[in-house]
Order: sequence, then structure tokens, then C-alpha cells
Amino acid sequence: MRFFSLHQTNRAVLVSMSISAGVLLSISSQAAPADTQTNAVATSQDDNARLTSASSTDGIIALVNDNAILKSDLVNAIAQTQARAKAAGEPIANSAQLQSEVLNALILRELQLSLVNRVGLKPDEAAINQRLAQIAQSEGLTSIGALQQRLDANQAGSYAALRAKLIEDAAIQALQQRQITNRVRISEQDIDAFLSSPEAKRLNQSEYQTIHVRVPYIDDYSRLSEAQRSKALKVAQDLRTRLQAPNVDVEAAVAEAQGSYPIPLQGGDMGYHKAAALPTELSSEITKLEVGAVSTPLVTPEGIDIIKLADKKSSDTMIIPQWHTRHILVKVDDLQTDVLAEQKINDLYNQLRQGASFADLASTYSDDPGSAGRGGDLDWVSEEDMVGPFEAVMKNTTVGDYSAPFKTQFGWHILKVEDKRQQDVSNQYRRNMARQALYQRLAPQAQEDWLQELRAGAYIQVLN
Repeated sequence: MRFFSLHQTNRAVLVSMSISAGVLLSISSQAAPADTQTNAVATSQDDNARLTSASSTDGIIALVNDNAILKSDLVNAIAQTQARAKAAGEPIANSAQLQSEVLNALILRELQLSLVNRVGLKPDEAAINQRLAQIAQSEGLTSIGALQQRLDANQAGSYAALRAKLIEDAAIQALQQRQITNRVRISEQDIDAFLSSPEAKRLNQSEYQTIHVRVPYIDDYSRLSEAQRSKALKVAQDLRTRLQAPNVDVEAAVAEAQGSYPIPLQGGDMGYHKAAALPTELSSEITKLEVGAVSTPLVTPEGIDIIKLADKKSSDTMIIPQWHTRHILVKVDDLQTDVLAEQKINDLYNQLRQGASFADLASTYSDDPGSAGRGGDLDWVSEEDMVGPFEAVMKNTTVGDYSAPFKTQFGWHILKVEDKRQQDVSNQYRRNMARQALYQRLAPQAQEDWLQELRAGAYIQVLN
């Protein structure tokens, strides 16, 4: 979910940074039936006569190095940007300004995709599938397959287009992260200064219990009638009134607000979350609420959100479990097939069962260069430091014992848990949060500088 501002049009079109269900909005508008799609294009043509003076969306509007941007690409991007701005209640720029901003965003996106291809960035397929599953859930569907059926029922190939766009967006996000990280330098002295400032007070470890309910739209926002929009807003306002009651039964309130509204309301009691773990676009709304207060309806491209702060727990300490862990890794790559790697890890496991030293085997046979020289020692590991399968095995292994062979995306492993402890990481947490806050402050300018350099080094020709 995103909130769009027209002065940030370039960034909005460049990449859906949250890669949220907003992506579905853009794909759905392209997947509309032919008559609806034609009407949408015609509207854009009326609003942007300078773009379509020949009454046609065919042809090239810009050349970017060896690639071309079509007029139809620009028309579609403008229509999507207008729909998002309208959903967020933002003013829409005049036609010439909007066309210029959106075209610039498309040019920058094309430049970044070309760089992605050159450096060979490839997003994790599992992460893409997870995002598709989240989009399916936000649409009230139970599986990715159901999402594919719905999209392709509107227009063949729509699901493939959505997946391709998610992959592109994720690759651009990874590229930007790499470039910006190399440009933003934050010293320990910068962190000390930040922690001494009044702004650091927000880096508390309070936990917020939120009730978050969304009223989904009946159709894609760009195709909603005023009556349908009013109906969704009326349901949201009714739900807000019900949630304002103290000790409210959330499920009952949602069910009563549902009434005859044809699309099931989504969400409910989301439990406790630390401020840093709250969705970025909602954290500012949640943290400023008093306990028991309910937000005004928040209009987004995907629906209308209602948020209640049910409870807040403050804490000055953060104590977490940690595991002192070793591992042996046998990679699966072009030189070693999965079958051979599995045979090798099973042989090492048999040696361990016969009394061999874990550290000695790791030093000799582990394919992890970072830990092999230390006998496989990974030092102290916290939750979410390691990939999911590794963490799951680690948590289920007794202190002093080692695991059976298991597989992750990196290859085959055996791990040993040397010790376990409860560690106070409050100071480390605050310093990490301070670093993140400083990074978020400096990153936009670093990104802008990089994009300007990227454009300055490219061949770009805009055709009239």
C-alpha cells in the first residue's frame, strides 16, 4: 500500500518500492476488457492532446540508448499515475507537466533495467512467489493459481505481465539499494550525535497492538463509479464508529459493518508489533494515535483502511535469544550436482556419528569460506539472521548436539549448537535504528544524485 504525491511522480512510476497490491492495480487496468481499455486510453488522449495529436498511440516517443519507449507505454503510465493520485486524494498536475514527469520516470526506469541486465541482478524466485501470494490474499483469493485465473480471465497473459513487472521492480529495488548503500556513509560519530538528539526518542522499543481493517473496492479504482466509492467510504466510516467503542468485539464490529457490502472486509486484530516492524506507510499514523483511538478512513488505491491502536507496551530493554552455532556447508553449483553434494554431506554426517571432530571436518570440507577457517564457527546468531530452514533446524537442535543433514538455497548443511543465551541488545538495537533513520534521511538525495548521473551518461532522444 502506498500514498502517492504528484511531486513524486517519477519515483512512483519508476518502481513500486513496497511492491504492494498496487502493482495489481496497474496490471488490472491493462487487463481490462478491450472496450474499457479503449475508453481509458481515449480519456488519456483527451487529457493529453499534445501527446496524441495524431489521434494514435502507435510509434516511438523516446529513444533510450538502444531501446525505445512507445507512445502507448506513456499513455498507460499516465493513466495509472492519474488513478493512483485520485485514489490518494492528491491534485493532478496539468497535462504537459504530468506527461513530462511520467516520461522522465519511464526513461529512468529503462536506464535502470538496462543496468540490471548488464550486472546480472536476478531477484529470488521465492520472494516473488511470496509477493504474489500476498497480492492474492489482498484480493481475497486463497492461492497464486486463483490469482492467475482471475487475471487471465480478464485478458490472456495478464498474470505473466504481473509476474514480469514484480521481477523488474524487485531487480530495480536491489540495484538502487546497492547503489545508494555505496554512496551513503554513516560513521559511529554520526550515530552518537543522532542518539543525543531529541529525534532519537522515537527509537523506543514500545510494542503496538493494532486493529487494521481494509474495505476493499468492488472493482479497480479507476473503473469505480461515484456511488461505489461512496459505498466503500460509508462502510469504512460505519466501521470506524463501531471500533471507537471501548472493549469492542472486533470480529462482531467487522461483521456488522460488512452488512450487504459485496466484498469481504479484510484484516482484524494484528497483535503486537514494535514500531520498527510496522509498515512504513502506516507507522506514522499508528505511533501518533492514543490508546483506544481510531484513525480517520485512509483512502488508498487498493481500499479504505481503518486503524485502531488497541494497546501499547513500553520497554527500555530488548532481550532476545541467541545461539552459538557452527555449520558445515556443501554447495550445489555447476561443479557439484545436488546428488553429489548430498552424498558428501551424508558421508560427513556418518563421520560425525563415529566421533569425528565437528570443527575439524568444517575446517577441511566446508564450502563456506567465511567460517571454515574457524571450524565452521558462526558466532552468536539471533532470530532472522539466517535463512528460514537454517533457523528452524537451529532452534530444534539441543545445545551440544548437531543436526542431521538439511538443505537450504545455499546447499547442504549440518549445524551444531554450542550454546544458547538470552542477550540484552537494547544498545545495539538503538544504534541500528539510529543508523537506519540516518540512512532514510540521506538516501533520497543519494538516489537522486545517482539517477541524474545515470541519465547524464546515457543517449536519450525525445521525439515530438
